[in-house]
Amino acid sequence: MDASSYYNNFDCGRFSLDMREPKVMGILNVTPDSFSDGGNLSSVQSAVRLAEKMVKCGADIIDVGGESTRPGAKSVSAYEEWSRLGPVLKQLVKLNVPVSVDTMKPTVMMKACDVGVDIINDVSGFNSPEALDFVKEVKSTDVGFCIMHMQGNPETMQNSPRYGDVVTEVEFFLKNKVLEFNNIGVEKTRILVDPGFGFGKTSMHNLSLLKGLKKFSRISWLLVGLSRKRLISEICKSQTKPSDRLGGSLAMASWALARGASIVRVHDVCETVEMIRVLKELN
Repeated sequence: MDASSYYNNFDCGRFSLDMREPKVMGILNVTPDSFSDGGNLSSVQSAVRLAEKMVKCGADIIDVGGESTRPGAKSVSAYEEWSRLGPVLKQLVKLNVPVSVDTMKPTVMMKACDVGVDIINDVSGFNSPEALDFVKEVKSTDVGFCIMHMQGNPETMQNSPRYGDVVTEVEFFLKNKVLEFNNIGVEKTRILVDPGFGFGKTSMHNLSLLKGLKKFSRISWLLVGLSRKRLISEICKSQTKPSDRLGGSLAMASWALARGASIVRVHDVCETVEMIRVLKELN
């Protein structure tokens, strides 16, 4: 029995999303060095235009990142990250969809909440004491949270990641984090979980997580980020650049949705929405 058997909506900021239908989260990177599209959005105007295009295509959520979390990426200061995010977020909250901010820094999280962001998406799983202090501070608001699993940090996470049983360990982490949030006072209807594909995992770890997705969907609403991942090239034994991995990205998204995922986080929104609509009609 998955999360949708207990409640129907994900409550996030100004919105309450009906999760009985799959949701698409569009990726908007305002960074110079993200693995797939870094440097493509050099102005606030171009970022807003892309977000508007994604919404027109059917994106249910826009997720904005101001710091690259690709393998090997070095951290930037909170000041630098916010200088990239702030002007864009102030425009995006005018759109009629939830806006998510992808950040690991509590000071940036708070600034984002102050401008009206609906979801805080932390790839480090709110694992620092400062991040949990932030959660406690905003628990009485309506902001939603995405808790992701990552082994290590972006700069070091792909340096020989090791697990005894990756599915069991990630499941344990996410279950305990959700319980920790519940004990703080955050309702389960405000929590997404993400197993963190490619974040401190080898290809074999990622494949094991894919096959174990149903376990994660029983914890809370399940978000997966598989778009343009290196895993696709490794499966296909090809050297394609990230932007050429659309076919594999759609296959991964379809697999995940059939196995309990509620939200797919993607670069190619129009194509993903089309795929979901066709599958719905066929079913």
